[in-house]
Amino acid sequence: MTRKDKNKIVEALVKRLSAIDHFYVIDAEGLSAEEISDFRRRCFQAGVVYQVVKNTLVSRALGELKNEVDYSVLSDQVLKGFSGILFPQDVGGGTPAKIIKEFRKQRKLARPLFKGACIDKELFVGEAYLDVLSQLKSKTQLFGELITLLKSPITRLMASMQSGEHQLVGTLKALAERKA
Repeated sequence: MTRKDKNKIVEALVKRLSAIDHFYVIDAEGLSAEEISDFRRRCFQAGVVYQVVKNTLVSRALGELKNEVDYSVLSDQVLKGFSGILFPQDVGGGTPAKIIKEFRKQRKLARPLFKGACIDKELFVGEAYLDVLSQLKSKTQLFGELITLLKSPITRLMASMQSGEHQLVGTLKALAERKA
């Protein structure tokens, strides 16, 4: 691979990393071609791009990003050996973790290994974070829950006013009859 090719790859990575809020780094070494193909298919169906890139090129791309995150931890600890990157496109930050867990469970495998992730400028390094990240909700889900919570008091008030309407009328009639 020529230097020009490497620079193109780094530019493409910088562009992709700048456009998203989160990415995952995994180790899928040792998986068969069929297993990798199945994993890629699952990623594609879920709206996640899986790409294998040399660690040095990923490190260079992370170094060129213009944000306040210190990616040196990823370069020092995570980008060693075989590495693949998962780029979620328009899906929640927990989607790649869910894909990894489901793939392992259904295939009864210990791979792909979760090496690390960057989600909303926070770094998560190590397999221990996979369960936590798999429970993350997407922004759409969180907005839906927020709207439901905001709508709940009004809904309860309207329901109590509608059911209380009959009680209020009955109470007023009873009071009117007592005075008469």
